[in-house]
Amino acid sequence: MDIFLAGIIQGSIQEVRVHSQDWRQPLISLLDRYVPEARVYDHFAAHPGGIEYDLDRIRATLAEGNARAAASDVVICWLPEASLGTALEMYLASQAGALVVTITPMAANWVIRAYSDHIFPDLESFKLFLATGGLYGARTKSAE
Repeated sequence: MDIFLAGIIQGSIQEVRVHSQDWRQPLISLLDRYVPEARVYDHFAAHPGGIEYDLDRIRATLAEGNARAAASDVVICWLPEASLGTALEMYLASQAGALVVTITPMAANWVIRAYSDHIFPDLESFKLFLATGGLYGARTKSAE
């Protein structure tokens, strides 16, 4: 099972800086525990200095991330607030048939509702989903 981690990086920040990325490791640890065979890809970890990229490299990095999200079986989205990049990844993954799982307090948001197969309000509820085998029973490209 190929899993792509999507989530807020810059959000609505107007300066050249990123939101805290401290959500990534706890999520990866949960996946390691409950879905040990998963191949987890973290685009932010693959591009740690991305915030400083020039425009050509930004475009190439966005295209690469979008393609990886669309090619994944599962895309897990961390959205404590809106994220344009994550919205693109959600849409493309959904259109390609990936399972889109979103962890967010914004369950009323149209994009989240339209392109998420499962929506969780917090990490604890997502953990329960994993602990009870939720990803194994969910529709994924591999299961089709």
